[in-house]
Amino acid sequence: MNLLRTLAAISSMTMVSRLTGLLRDTLFARAFGANPYTDAFYIAFRLPNLLRRLFGEGAFSQAFVPILAEYKTQKGEAATRSLVDHVANTLVWATVLVSVLGIVGAPLILMGIASGLDGDGFDKGVVMTRLMFPYIACMSFVVLSGAVLNTWREFKIPAFTPVLWNLSSIFFSLFLVKYFEVPIYSMAVAVMVGGVAQIAIQIPALKRIGMLPRLSLNPLAGLSDPGVRRILKKMGPAVFAVSAAQISLLINTNYASNMGGGAVSVLQYADRLMEFPTGILGVALGTILLPSLSKANTEGDITEYSALLDWGLRLTLLLALPAAVGLAALSTPLIATLFNYGAFKAAHVAAATAPLMAYAVGLLGIILVKILAPAFYARQDIRTPVRIAIGVLVATQLMNLLFVLVLGMGVAGLALSIGMGACINALFLYLGLRRRQIYTPHAGWLPFFVKVVLATALMGAAAWVSQGQLDWAALRAHPILRIGALLLIIGLSAAVYFAVLFALGFRPRDFMRRAK
Repeated sequence: MNLLRTLAAISSMTMVSRLTGLLRDTLFARAFGANPYTDAFYIAFRLPNLLRRLFGEGAFSQAFVPILAEYKTQKGEAATRSLVDHVANTLVWATVLVSVLGIVGAPLILMGIASGLDGDGFDKGVVMTRLMFPYIACMSFVVLSGAVLNTWREFKIPAFTPVLWNLSSIFFSLFLVKYFEVPIYSMAVAVMVGGVAQIAIQIPALKRIGMLPRLSLNPLAGLSDPGVRRILKKMGPAVFAVSAAQISLLINTNYASNMGGGAVSVLQYADRLMEFPTGILGVALGTILLPSLSKANTEGDITEYSALLDWGLRLTLLLALPAAVGLAALSTPLIATLFNYGAFKAAHVAAATAPLMAYAVGLLGIILVKILAPAFYARQDIRTPVRIAIGVLVATQLMNLLFVLVLGMGVAGLALSIGMGACINALFLYLGLRRRQIYTPHAGWLPFFVKVVLATALMGAAAWVSQGQLDWAALRAHPILRIGALLLIIGLSAAVYFAVLFALGFRPRDFMRRAK
């Protein structure tokens, strides 16, 4: 398998997902702006989305994929299919139970994660929490399907699947919002419609490889399977190990809910832009690396294991560092061009720009965690990331106190603490790999790093100088002109970056790699 080609394919699907996600958020911002009602929506969606991320990009996938790869490689099709059936049964029934508890306990949940939300905003948040909590059950099946398909090297369908949720939200915001007595409720319904659509697209792909799960009416049927018990045993600590940033984000939501109406929303808009490069590079790389690392570990191929990590880390630095600098340099044009329409005013642009710049500081760390964590989980090592995650969570909250209470940075301080926490996480994961001699850097890292930093600096300077020539708020009346100007600056900056790299001797073939 050509890893660079596979990464390009997954990233292109993820790009479609992120672009439709940006369009979704642009339409949302135009329709609703940033106010207590939008805060209520984002808060109501925060917990089910947190649980989705834990399953989708975290505990379940990290625990399940290495064991699934082991079964596929060593135990044959019948045993693998039985494992998939039992895991699906356990996971779906567990998330159905969680959904029921979330619906019943919605008021208590909202008080716990958003103590600053009150009055009508709180009441609407309760309704939307109840509407969206079953999304977790939908996502449990989608995540299981994605893990199975990725193990079979079928990456495109799982990467494309999130687009369906975005399309659902876009359709509701354009055509159906006017039919709701409380317009913001349309967005909650769109989440559930998108969840059902994501299930539907997975089924044909699973049938094609003969791995469509068979569910039982007995919720406990899968617990007798030793493979299921191994996965559950690893999932417990893995939940904490891979979710430090998400737990911090949940705590930060509570802080933001006490910072005035709209604070949660502007943090969400900044988070959306931060997730654009995170998904295209970090999630995509982690997706293709985990099955390959698991296979190398099962076969005892230490050289291949280290080489895969080295390739992933070089590619991350090559693409994530300029993405971080670009987000910081173009923060105002990005927020203005994407969201500054309708109810989203100039004050909201200024409020969302600061947390976006803060996120950019930690973007490299956020993406590196998604590359380094699979290196431990592919070896079925849960303990090390857990210890690191505990320290990161504590450090993040201490930084919250420093940035928000002492330095008075407001919402930007919350974003900065998330990013810096991820950098600490990445550093200790890296040191753990080196100390255990799991990863040995290949030759040439110092000149590689210097060249990337030089190209990034010149790109950042070009972006900063270019964006400073325009009044982005004044261009609100000319959206096409504003979009064109932003795209031109992004294109110019990218051209500068890759031209400098080319002049310094970089060639695409240097990053070609095939997994064994």
